[in-house]
Amino acid sequence: MSEIIAGVEVPDTAAVAEATRLAQEMTSPLIYHHSRRVFFFAQHHAHRLGVKPDPELLYLAAMFHDTGLTTPFSDAVQRFEVDGADHGREFLLEHGFSAADADTVWTAIALHTTPGIPDHMGPEIATTYLGVLTDVIGLGLDGLDTDQVDEILSVHPRGHFKNEFLRAYFDGFKHRPETTNGTVNSDVLEHFIPGFQRATTVERMLGSAWPS
Repeated sequence: MSEIIAGVEVPDTAAVAEATRLAQEMTSPLIYHHSRRVFFFAQHHAHRLGVKPDPELLYLAAMFHDTGLTTPFSDAVQRFEVDGADHGREFLLEHGFSAADADTVWTAIALHTTPGIPDHMGPEIATTYLGVLTDVIGLGLDGLDTDQVDEILSVHPRGHFKNEFLRAYFDGFKHRPETTNGTVNSDVLEHFIPGFQRATTVERMLGSAWPS
């Protein structure tokens, strides 16, 4: 039987069931509930924009989008978004999806913290990004139906999301600060680490090996 929350149906497929199980067992309740809310908010954005993302691909992108913040999905050598994207793509290929579908999910995850680009791309990529923004910074929240928002939160409560997510966000890449350069993630390091200053593009340009 399909699961429907706030008028949005969760795809009833084996891949969706397995991704849900992995998220529940291998991430924290904080990340699991956040990821599910992202899917529902993303679908509401899709309806508002008049686009039709593939619901299964959208769900998988949402469920894997923050896995790079946690072990065993995280690595110490690349952006956490790329960690999650790599694992998401591997999951899709292992479950028989096409390379094109796997690349779509990879891109949706890899770009979900990159302002100004994903919302101009395909529907799965754009709506994943918008769903994340709604849950994290409240983008478009005033345009959503209050009863539908309440229904989503009754199943996937926020709790003390702001502070708890900021801490989980920080913990996911505090050991690899160099990977945050040029991203919104460096803001989080500056919040938690007194005196932290990222290397700016201007500093890197002026300090390059070129004589002029």
